[in-house]
Amino acid sequence: MHGQTDGQRLSENGMAAFDAAIAKGYGIECDVRASRDGVAFVFHDTALTRMTGRDAAVAALDAAILDQITLPDGGTIPRLSALLARCGGRTPLLVEIKADGRRVEAVCAAVARDLAAWPGAPVAVMSFNPWAVRWFLRQRVGQVHGLVLTQQGKGRLRGAIERALALWLSKPDFLACDIRDLPSRLSRHAQTKGTPVLTWTVRSAAEQAIAAAHADQIIFERPRD
Repeated sequence: MHGQTDGQRLSENGMAAFDAAIAKGYGIECDVRASRDGVAFVFHDTALTRMTGRDAAVAALDAAILDQITLPDGGTIPRLSALLARCGGRTPLLVEIKADGRRVEAVCAAVARDLAAWPGAPVAVMSFNPWAVRWFLRQRVGQVHGLVLTQQGKGRLRGAIERALALWLSKPDFLACDIRDLPSRLSRHAQTKGTPVLTWTVRSAAEQAIAAAHADQIIFERPRD
């Protein structure tokens, strides 16, 4: 999450940004990857370069090393367990799992272990990767799970095939659709069936209006004052 408070820029997926969201009563969306030794960390990119200047992948470093790496606002990369504790079972949390291909066990298991410490907390998981969503469908029964979708950069036929396969594999409880794709036949069909549609990432008044008309909830970077 990006944020800005009193002229100070808050780091994406940093604890200070999450604290600001909690203070304003917002729910939180975060991105999660696993360290080399299987600990869930809140971080978006595969590599640390953009956010930290360090030329290494999150998955190539152990948790003890990741704990020491600082973000631009001076905070460290949060563990998912620390964010869950900060939410305290009260703040709704949407965990986007970052995983490539079918090798999803490490990050999914890491997330599941942390979630197990907070039974009944308002937490949902989601991913672009249908295999990650399917893992939760099978291994953590009852966990709310969603599929993240975008049509950007895809041809009509390729997009339709990928979408159909992903929906079949994951059987999601909700969809998180790219705001640039709304409205769509898929989102309308999902809502007709009673499947909630979230949309990302809303950054303008125009996008907020589209979301209000065609989605059930939004994922945004900064609140509009």
